[in-house]
Amino acid sequence: MAKSKTIKGRWSKSDINLLKKLFPNNSTAQVAARLRRPVKTVERKAYRMGLKKSKKYLRSIGRV
Repeated sequence: MAKSKTIKGRWSKSDINLLKKLFPNNSTAQVAARLRRPVKTVERKAYRMGLKKSKKYLRSIGRV
């Protein structure tokens, strides 16, 4: 099974908008897969942007 290539480098405006839309209500791994970027990169970018998981999402995974 061939691995899809991950994107390296700058974040496009559309990538940032997608991150803002998806991050609060999806797992970071799902968001990273959709953006074709490593999970750590997505975590770091979301942290720098001040994005947080929604309470609804955290409740659904048993964190709240």
